[in-house]
Amino acid sequence: MTIDIISPSRSLILGSSSKYRRELLSRLRIPFDCVSPDVDETPLQGELPRELALRLALAKARAVAALHPHAVVIGSDQVADLNGEPLGKPGNFDRATAQLRAMRGQIVVFQTALAVVCQATGFAQVDLAAVRVVFRHLTDAEISAYLIAEEPYDCAGSAKSEGLGIALLERIDSDDPTALVGLPLIRTAKMMTAAGIHIL
Repeated sequence: MTIDIISPSRSLILGSSSKYRRELLSRLRIPFDCVSPDVDETPLQGELPRELALRLALAKARAVAALHPHAVVIGSDQVADLNGEPLGKPGNFDRATAQLRAMRGQIVVFQTALAVVCQATGFAQVDLAAVRVVFRHLTDAEISAYLIAEEPYDCAGSAKSEGLGIALLERIDSDDPTALVGLPLIRTAKMMTAAGIHIL
């Protein structure tokens, strides 16, 4: 859904507390503020990973837009999809170990959803970048060594592909290489332009 074109003078807000998304968005060299959205991220009963990611991305953007109605707000969410089961942020070593054990030798689809909203004009766009990742047949020792070295407990699926986590992977298939890190910049740039914020 897209309604109206927004003035280029409109401010930009990243509706996220993620340092990874903040770093990615800063690559576009557009001034922006960060506001952490107050959104319950609990999956609904029977909700598929892609549906969860899309719902949360839009909910985050709308929550921040409600507080800053004249700004263009970016919301994003990522859910690791293992055979239809959502894997969120592990939070600690034991849960991360269990996640990586379950994912070894498997195909995991990282569903990265993006929403751009401006409440004042009714502008809203939502999109999804799905990244197909094949994990290596990891040993328990490799899993432990990785988790001790990188502590990726704030990442869906317990792996940071932009760091040492790349050693866990056999293959990555994606049309937007930044999507796996947490914010699909190709789609972000396109949607920002549609919202009237021109990058170049």
